[in-house]
Amino acid sequence: MHDIRYIRENAAAFDAALARRGLDPVSPSILAIDTSRREKILAAETAQAEQNKASKEVGAAKARGDEAEFERLRALVAEKKAEIARLNEEAKAEDVALNTLLMEIPNLPFDDVPNGKDENDNVEVKKWGTPATLDFDAKEHFEIAGVIPGMDFETAGKISGSRFVVLTGAVARIHRALAQFMLNTHVDENGLTEAWTPVLVKEEMMYGTGQLPKFGEDSYKTTNGWWMVPTAEVTLTNFVNGEVIDEATLPRRYAAHTQCFRSEAGSAGRDTSGMLRQHQFEKVEMVSITHPDTSRDELDRMTACAEGILERLGLPYRTVALCTGDMGFGARRTHDIEVWLPGQNKYREISSVSVCGDFQARRMNARFKPTAGGKPEFVHTLNGSGLAVGRCLIAVLENGQQADGSVNLPEALHPYLGGRTTLSADGQLV
Repeated sequence: MHDIRYIRENAAAFDAALARRGLDPVSPSILAIDTSRREKILAAETAQAEQNKASKEVGAAKARGDEAEFERLRALVAEKKAEIARLNEEAKAEDVALNTLLMEIPNLPFDDVPNGKDENDNVEVKKWGTPATLDFDAKEHFEIAGVIPGMDFETAGKISGSRFVVLTGAVARIHRALAQFMLNTHVDENGLTEAWTPVLVKEEMMYGTGQLPKFGEDSYKTTNGWWMVPTAEVTLTNFVNGEVIDEATLPRRYAAHTQCFRSEAGSAGRDTSGMLRQHQFEKVEMVSITHPDTSRDELDRMTACAEGILERLGLPYRTVALCTGDMGFGARRTHDIEVWLPGQNKYREISSVSVCGDFQARRMNARFKPTAGGKPEFVHTLNGSGLAVGRCLIAVLENGQQADGSVNLPEALHPYLGGRTTLSADGQLV
């Protein structure tokens, strides 16, 4: 959510920043509502002062027996009372309209975000590892012989429908091992605090992180009003919802492994094969709550944390800075990490790390108390995948595949698999 004072004082710059996202100017409509609202508030205050003055004079007129003045003043009090009620009601309605409009405007990109219209204009900032040269035709994850016994889309379809999967046996264990490896690395080496959070949240929590009101169709809502989280970003970031925390406690860094739920609205026909795009999946999410002065550096630190997981697993990847036209609603800058998938012969997103500035904090009214004193200030928030577990499973299986249908597993996972190193062609851990 944006600061209306900033828009008043920097209308041209505000519209210019939105233009980089391909949006038309919005400050004229915003400022028209804001001006009208402020005028009504001022008029109500003026009417209140007039009412107060008339109320004091009513008694004096009555005391001196001036019945005509008494009646005039009493009528004036009633008139001003009705006027105040009307003005306050109109100002309240315009305040709601203003906040609704501000809620639907995306964040402003940092100056160093590349300009562009879509993913084709994203800029590569790093590449790590070299995709292996295979002497056989690479298969997609769901086609690998050793994977097929443990990745069941038919049973999932019977139970739940399309875009679900049932994992069993060795494949399920590798999936679990990946999540544990990610969590342990982030906690033991990257200094994040592990959290276990609900996957059902109140509606206001979805507003706080920006999933609502604009993107409600992308998530699932229960019949009693809870929302199923699209990622633990929602729960972890809302830890500070409505709070005023001490500056000395910043930064606060969290990691959580949760089930995630997305309707995949608008993605019909995309990635329908395999488990690349599912309605239910798991992620290890990272969230940082920081001081405004350190949030940009925190973006680079979080990106390195996510990259480090892939490097420990030996998975080639590239990191791209998203352009203005491809960046998410709440982000000021985003780094996407794309892992190499031999079966598709391309890099595919496995993590997206974003700095949101005070955009989410304003929606949540999350502030910190400066150590040096002064008024509370809004915190800055960041979020990122560390990593998407299912997509990491896909990458491990495809990059480790062998000609005979077996899969060589990354050394980093061996301790989590009881020392086993291979998924055999018949689907066993050996």
